[in-house]
Formats: sequence, C-alpha cells, structure tokens
Amino acid sequence: MSTPIKFFDTTLRDGEQSPGCTMNLKDKLLVAEHLEALRVDVVEAGFAAASPGDFEAVRAVAGVLKTPVAASLCRALEKDIDASWDALKTARAPRLHLFLATSPLHMQYKLKMNPDTVLERAVKMVAYARNLCPDVQFSLEDASRTDPDFMFRVIEGVIRAGATTVNIPDTVGYALPAEFADRIRAIFNNVPNITGATLAVHCHNDLGMAVANSLAAVTAGARQVECTLNGIGERAGNAALEEIAMALRVRNAAFNTTMQLDTTKIYNASRCVATVTGNRIPPNKAVVGENAFAHESGIHQHGVLANPETYEIMTPASIGIPGNRMVLGKHSGKHAFDERLKSLGFELGPDHLQKLFADFKVLADQKKVVSDADIEALAYDVLHNAEARIKLKHFNIHSSDTVKPTCILSLERDGQTLPDCVALGDGPVDAAFNAVNQSLGLNPTLETFLIAAVTSGEDALGEVTLRISDNHIRAPGRGLSTDIIRACIDAYLSAINNLLAQK
Repeated sequence: MSTPIKFFDTTLRDGEQSPGCTMNLKDKLLVAEHLEALRVDVVEAGFAAASPGDFEAVRAVAGVLKTPVAASLCRALEKDIDASWDALKTARAPRLHLFLATSPLHMQYKLKMNPDTVLERAVKMVAYARNLCPDVQFSLEDASRTDPDFMFRVIEGVIRAGATTVNIPDTVGYALPAEFADRIRAIFNNVPNITGATLAVHCHNDLGMAVANSLAAVTAGARQVECTLNGIGERAGNAALEEIAMALRVRNAAFNTTMQLDTTKIYNASRCVATVTGNRIPPNKAVVGENAFAHESGIHQHGVLANPETYEIMTPASIGIPGNRMVLGKHSGKHAFDERLKSLGFELGPDHLQKLFADFKVLADQKKVVSDADIEALAYDVLHNAEARIKLKHFNIHSSDTVKPTCILSLERDGQTLPDCVALGDGPVDAAFNAVNQSLGLNPTLETFLIAAVTSGEDALGEVTLRISDNHIRAPGRGLSTDIIRACIDAYLSAINNLLAQK
C-alpha cells in the first residue's frame, strides 16, 4: 500500500530569508496562488511576530488560501504565538508552527538554558498554542545535532501536550543521508507516542544534501517534507520542492509513496519565484533549469530523437513546460492572448489585461514571434508596476567614448510630474541612476546588478535584475525592455518603489 507524503512549502518564510529574496505583499500573494495551483499541503505564510509587515503578509496569504493549510512560524513564546494566531485565525485551516533549539550548542550559547528548562518551555508553549489552534507543529531546531535521548524526551513531551506534527530539522545542513535516516528510525523505535503525530523533516543544503537527506527520511518513515521552490533559503538554501517531488514520481517504485502535488504546475511556480525574487535559475539546475531538457551532444540528440527515454527520465510536460503551441505575433487577438496567459498561470483583471495586451502589441511590432517567456516577463512587469509610486516619464542618454555620458530624465511621483534632471556618470547606466537619485533626493547603495536576455536572438527582451539598500533596508528591482538602458532605469525605479514601500 502506498504511503501519502505531505509537502510543507516554506518559500514565503524560509525562502524569503535568503539574501536578496525579499518579497512584498503583492509578490507573496502571487506566489501563494501558484502554491495553491501546485496543490501543496501546507503553505508557511511567514513569521507573523517578526514585523508589522510580516504580520499583514501572513494574514493576507492565509485569507486567500482555499485548500492548503496556512501556517505561521513562531518562537516558543506566548507573544509570538498570540501574534501568529491573530494573523491566522480567519484562515480556512490554520497551523501554529512553534520552534525551539534543542542541540547542546544552541541551548548553551543561544538560549542560555539547560535541557530540563528547554523541555519544560517546549511542553508549556505547545499546550498554550493548542488551546488556541487545533493544529500545532513543533520543530526541534538543530535536531540533527541534538542528543538522541534528549530529542526523544522532547518529542514525547510535545506530542503529549498536543502537537499534531513534530518536525526534525537539519538546520545547518550537517547530516548525512544514512545517519539522518537512522535518526528518523530511532525516533519511531524510542518515542512511545510517536503515532500520535505526523513526523516531518526540514533539511538545509549547506553540504549539498538537503534533497538526499529529505528522501532518506521518507524511506525511514517521515511523512511530511519541508521545502521551497527552486531551493531558495538561508545560506545555501533549503531542499528543493521540485527535486523531491520528481524524485518521488520518477522513482515511485523505490519509494512507494503518493502525493497530492500537481507536478505539471512546477514550471510556472518555479518561474514565478525566480521572477519576483530576481534570483535567476541556474541553467544546470535540476528539473527546472533551462538545460534540464536540453541535448547538445550529437550522441544524445540521436538517442532522444529515436526515443526520448534514452536520455530523459521525465518528460518536459510532467513539470508543465509548454509543448507545441500557437505562435503569437502582431496579428494575434486578445482572446488568444488571454488564453495563453491563463495557461501560463495568470488570471488578470480587465485593466491589467488591457495594459498587458497593449504592451504585447508593442513588443510584437518589434519581434516576429513573442515567446511564452516574453509573455511571462511582460505579465510580471505589469503586475509589479501597476501601483508604483515612482514612474518614468521620459529619458534621453548622450554617450560616447569622447565625452562623459549624460542622462536627462523626468519622473512622476504619486501622480505629479517632477522637473527634468540632468546628471553625468561613468557610463550611460550610471548617469541614468545618478539622474534618478538627483530627482528623488536619494542615494541608495547598488548591491547587485545583472543583465540577461529573456530569450535568444538579437530582438530579445532585455531583463535587468538588481538590489539596492538604504539604511539597512534591502530592496530588489526588475526591469524589462528591448532597450537595455530603459530596462536598467525601470529596474532601478522598481527597486526604489520596493524600498519606499518597506520604509
């Protein structure tokens, strides 16, 4: 008989903690829609007690989820639990996710508590949370470096106090697959009430073994895996949802598991996260990288043409990569365009659709064929810029190898047109950024800057992703245009709008 495996997605919480992956509320709601379509079992919406913005994000995401459980992380403190419950209590299916460190290192140097006090706190706070919410998860932070006997005591205690899920995190990616599986088996052999809760695992990728450790835990009896789209997360990241899911699907005979995940929604969800965070997916990334189904070697090409299974253990369609479709161009109508948008996972209102269709027509005049990647990029661009406070009115760049580059531009702020600004720079992009700073009276630090093409070809859309910071606040930005200077300015303004929203 097959064993059901639950997917607990923490892209919106642990994934967002990855440097440069900060998401605003609009981003989080968009990702949440994709997670719903993907049919994950649990969506960890955030850490409600971390800030007022996090609280509002948790409440908003919990309010839109129709099927998945909505979870909020909280420390084993009454104030954190109360904040999480306030944010979650209107959710269809809320879950309070408590955590407390249990390893000797963390207890001594971080908590400054002895094991008995940690056990007492864990049990007391789980009982407190259970009085508020019927679904309580408890995580033993740094469980892979926790003394096994103490780990057994904590697990038994929190289950007795009402925990419905107990999570065993490999918080710092220290474990090896065989020893992690042994630890999971030891829990089943040494915790008498373990059948009273679901056993979960949460693995980090510091040694590149997050997915391997998660799968090893599944073979040992774990029934919930915590993961993120594209594997984003603290330090080297979390276990990648797409890799775990496809391993369980492709090698189902070895794992003998079932899941409610719709893997054909993986591609769209992965692209969404990459776009809203500005973190491009490496070409050789397993499952979702652009080279995952590419074959350049003549031998490989011959084999795939004869039979795809010679070199493809899964099909592009199995993760939702679009197959043959109608070509969209300047003669395409709004109905065909809207249908393509829906197939890519976008449900837009009339105003957004009208603006996007107009942008599509402009692009179609510049390109012979508009690809799905182009349409995705345009859609995200429209959604992100719809409520921007700062917008570009016009710009003019003068640049050569004999005179210092100059930019003249005008911005609109909260509907009011600002006076033209003129600025010099070391190059055209630097001049444009200086003009923006001068116009707004800002001087943020540019931390990262990346230019890439959305598709191949000399008529490709240029995509610019960057990150700025000001007074310890970081903000990502993204711009898109066939004019790369325009894309740079749009990305910079996007980051400034995100910065102002955070402030």
